[in-house]
Amino acid sequence: MKRIPRGTLQEQTFYEQIGGEPAFRRLVHRFYEGVAEDPLLRPMYPEEDLGPAEDRLALFLMQYWGGPTTYSDNRGHPRLRMRHAPFTVNRAAHDAWLRHMRTALEDLELSPEHEEQFWHYLTYAAATLINTDDEA
Repeated sequence: MKRIPRGTLQEQTFYEQIGGEPAFRRLVHRFYEGVAEDPLLRPMYPEEDLGPAEDRLALFLMQYWGGPTTYSDNRGHPRLRMRHAPFTVNRAAHDAWLRHMRTALEDLELSPEHEEQFWHYLTYAAATLINTDDEA
């Protein structure tokens, strides 16, 4: 029986399969380039510099997809709904967030299977964060 070397596709996490930290950092950086110019989303980031938010999202996504646990080590349980509760997340914010994330995801040029899997998660996560029916 031929032994499969360690680190082959079957044993790799999604995080490793798409390129590890550099891929996630590129994705999130591209996403925040869009957020920085978005009149609806930018006010949800009170920090002058989007760098801390960019770092938090990158660490969260890396951990979720099988990378290092740095996010939880530093911030505890993600508690996404609780962390987003102070902000009005309506359908318009949801749509804007996904629009910027879609652009960022397409820029990564993942395989169709990886892109579909990632996009499925992002659309699910965005929907769970809607906390108001208000359109404003």
